[in-house]
Amino acid sequence: MRNLTPRQQADRTTLLLAAILAGLATLAPFSIDTYMPSFPSIGRAFAATPLEMQQTLSAYLLAFAFMMLFHGALADSFGRRPVILVGLVIFALASVGCALSQSLPQMLVFRALQGMSAGTGMVAGRAMIRDIYAGHHAQRVMSMVTMIFGLAPAIAPIIGGWLETGFGWRSIFVFLTLFAALLYVSCYFRLKESLPAAARQPFAPRPLMLNYLKLLGSLRFALLSSTIAFNFAGFFLYIASAPAVIYNLLGLNANQFAWLFVPGISGVIFGAFLSGRLAGRLSPRRTVRYGYAAMFGAAAFNLAYHSMLPPALPWTVLPVMVYSTGMALATPSITLLVLDLFPQNRGLAASLQAVQQGFFAGLAAGMLSPLVSGTGFGLAGGMSALVICGAACWFGYACIARQGSSNQDERAR
Repeated sequence: MRNLTPRQQADRTTLLLAAILAGLATLAPFSIDTYMPSFPSIGRAFAATPLEMQQTLSAYLLAFAFMMLFHGALADSFGRRPVILVGLVIFALASVGCALSQSLPQMLVFRALQGMSAGTGMVAGRAMIRDIYAGHHAQRVMSMVTMIFGLAPAIAPIIGGWLETGFGWRSIFVFLTLFAALLYVSCYFRLKESLPAAARQPFAPRPLMLNYLKLLGSLRFALLSSTIAFNFAGFFLYIASAPAVIYNLLGLNANQFAWLFVPGISGVIFGAFLSGRLAGRLSPRRTVRYGYAAMFGAAAFNLAYHSMLPPALPWTVLPVMVYSTGMALATPSITLLVLDLFPQNRGLAASLQAVQQGFFAGLAAGMLSPLVSGTGFGLAGGMSALVICGAACWFGYACIARQGSSNQDERAR
């Protein structure tokens, strides 16, 4: 076996870290998408109605959203690695509980435990990237994680369907247990702590509350976090409206959802790939501008087409692909700007940003989608409104940052 140069060793280490962190991030979507094909089977096993089965998803999502507020603070206080490892143990045990559940109430308890622990790696992993890397190196790693993470929504239902068909619904939770165990072994042996003990924050009510207030009171944080959330909501609006798009607008059947999901996910992967390739060649702000150029171009075409013609393939889904490309191109750079605002509280910043992103996505799915998904033009208008809001937040941040730089220059003189 030939000896590797220092550069090759560094590249291999970076790729391994990105793969592990991406695996941690995919735990959350895998927990949702793999078991959805088994809804009817689980319902029959527990004599549960479709509405009661929906509670297994709600229990997971509510616990996930609640704990996302604390994963970052825990990672800032006790270190990234311990929080990730403990989260994986809890998730694996909860998955075993789901596999062995004999009633719906038992399943609800273990699904809630899955939700409480599934987000640890996602939050701590983002903070860890910025702990270890700076500048374009951090952007490149963040892009690699996003690119791998983008595959999860595409392959998770396929894996779940195969397991359901071949081994029954309980095998899906056995798979999640094994996946968590594999991640635990990888993290235990390969993941090093990135937060020095001297840089950790106290986990006590008063300091914790002060840190929350510090971040929530920051206009720059609010603008950057809202930028990411609005951009993602513009994409998620179409994901949440998938049944209306596929069945009502395009007249397709249940086997043709790939017409919407494949272009959207392909755009995320391609945009993240571009972000990684452009890291170090373009400044983060220019990368964001190019991302917005793609998103605005997609939104403008979407509006123009659906103002004149009825929804049809491929023109209805093409803007979704271009939009998701621009979104994924811009997101790594904006995320790093968020984490750099509070170097001592990167975990907490990642938590709050993820919570806001999920909240905005929930509003897009629960409130905006029912209002606009009846027509192609309505969906195009919703996408356009959300990207305009995101761009306004980005412009506001850029103005404040520029003013801050000018003030620093004046003081330096």
